[in-house]
Amino acid sequence: MSGIVADLQRSSIHDGPGLRTTVFLKGCQLGCPWCHNPETISPRPEELYYPEKCIGCNQCVNGCFSGARVLCGRETSAEDVLAEVALDAPYYGGDGGITLSGGEPLCQREFALEILLACRERGVHTAMESNLCFPPEYVRPVLEELDLLMADLKIWDSQAHRRWTGQVNGFVKENLWQASGMGLPVILRTPVVPGVNDTAGEISAIARFAAGLKTLVYYELLAYHPLGLSKAAALGRQAQRFEKPAPAHMKALGEAAAAEGIPVRVNARPLE
Repeated sequence: MSGIVADLQRSSIHDGPGLRTTVFLKGCQLGCPWCHNPETISPRPEELYYPEKCIGCNQCVNGCFSGARVLCGRETSAEDVLAEVALDAPYYGGDGGITLSGGEPLCQREFALEILLACRERGVHTAMESNLCFPPEYVRPVLEELDLLMADLKIWDSQAHRRWTGQVNGFVKENLWQASGMGLPVILRTPVVPGVNDTAGEISAIARFAAGLKTLVYYELLAYHPLGLSKAAALGRQAQRFEKPAPAHMKALGEAAAAEGIPVRVNARPLE
């Protein structure tokens, strides 16, 4: 089976515990205007063009040597992905492994499942980053092959979630309960976006929900970063700009979440 991979990062330390091989799959069903990986939204391969890097060599047909034109998305097989995993496997240690990310891995569920099954057979720790906006019966076969789930609950109110992302969040909550009920460790995340969800009341509501997840590892707040703006422009799209939340504000939101009695991290660091 083949799928469309946006990128594959070896020796990653930011997508789960330990040293990891992160596989970014193309395609996402949400439309979050703060997305920092807009090149992974479309399920098809796309070209990003950075005119400031163009040196006018007229060799585009032979591939861009200056980085002005970058192709995102290539069709590859699960076997090819596992070959990359095999190169990193000696360095995984006790907690490293593979992480499926995106985009949204569940948009290529069968391809994701094939990769996860092969990893489980080889004893490789499996993790996935997901928005979970799918029916629970669709998600469960993937959860059964995971050792760790990292999931977003972006906005507490369902209609506000629809307004900002295009979908309500009922399935997100159901799938989080499902994962917890299966005994699957869960890292819950919220991207903090000023003007969208950066109030203590909003974060506290999500933290109270998180407190009910028996397998919660920790709740993490991630500050919005305008990383996606340049990539959206390179794709020929307009993207909405938000302000970056101040460190002091992020700490205050982290304290509001911790008041619900759960372990909290802010931008990957434990709350001090």
